[in-house]
Amino acid sequence: MSESALSVPGFAELDDGSAMAYRKAVLLGRFVREEIATSLGTDTATVAGIEQVLSALSLLRPMPGEPDLLVAVSPDAAATDLVGATESHIRELQQAVTDVRTQMRSLLPAYFESRQQRNQTEAIDVISDLSVLQAMLDECGERCRTEVLSAQPGGSRPSPLLTNARRKTLERLERGVRIRHLYQHTVRRDLATTSYVRAVTSSGAEVRTTDELIDRIVVYDREVAFLPEQHVVGRRPGAVVVREPTLVAFVCKVYDHLWAGATQFSADAEDTPEVTDDLKRSIVKLMAQGYKDELVARRLGMSVRTCRRYISQIMLDVEAHSRFQAGVKVAQTGLLDPG
Repeated sequence: MSESALSVPGFAELDDGSAMAYRKAVLLGRFVREEIATSLGTDTATVAGIEQVLSALSLLRPMPGEPDLLVAVSPDAAATDLVGATESHIRELQQAVTDVRTQMRSLLPAYFESRQQRNQTEAIDVISDLSVLQAMLDECGERCRTEVLSAQPGGSRPSPLLTNARRKTLERLERGVRIRHLYQHTVRRDLATTSYVRAVTSSGAEVRTTDELIDRIVVYDREVAFLPEQHVVGRRPGAVVVREPTLVAFVCKVYDHLWAGATQFSADAEDTPEVTDDLKRSIVKLMAQGYKDELVARRLGMSVRTCRRYISQIMLDVEAHSRFQAGVKVAQTGLLDPG
């Protein structure tokens, strides 16, 4: 097959020879095997195969009243003959999809009203199915009117997740919803997170970081809170959905307390010295409590390698030769003092 051959799934293949034969038939006003064979410099057997291809593509049709005489047909007419029925079927399917969506949307008021009544009787739900959980998060995000609070412990998040989150966050900000994000300090060195923060803060979102976070928290309109499912073995944890007003208010107070002690994250600004001191203070405190490097790294949302680099830097800064000596010297500097 030549490089310029045209192949469409379910249809015959139009190659250079077939195209040349078609042009010759247009010039002659008819398809004559012998003349076209001479023009192409080939034999009539080859031209007979070309005739079958052009006929299969509806580019040749019998002359009315002379079924043995084939004439060339315009490409537009041939295309209509080939795909007209398929296009009509596609339009019918598109209309059917539109009808189904319209019918489903007509049920939305009844669904939301019933959900609101159900929420009043079901203060807490445990959602273990992750697909159901994601659908609930998306629904709450679409319905929220005033505010979304989120706390995301750990280090950087996968870039595809941040891309999807960016789209949703910008859409909510455009609706006038206030967005507040809490991360740990370690995300300040992640390029994907920095790019996300730059995009959403430029549209009005607020982002702060802190040394440690209790766990993941998502709250919509201070009415519904999503908290991580606990004590899960053998599968990924789902979430506990809290609607009881007193419990939601308590979660919001915890969040506000964390927010008040956190540091503003501006993606276009360099890290402040306070962030570095916070990390050092947190590392030394956890070391003093006897935590291994792996657990210190997990609590602070960083890799073990990064954690060990920080520990080495702390020992170097205070001119210590052992971790115990580093702890004593850090305490003498006042780095562990409150405030």
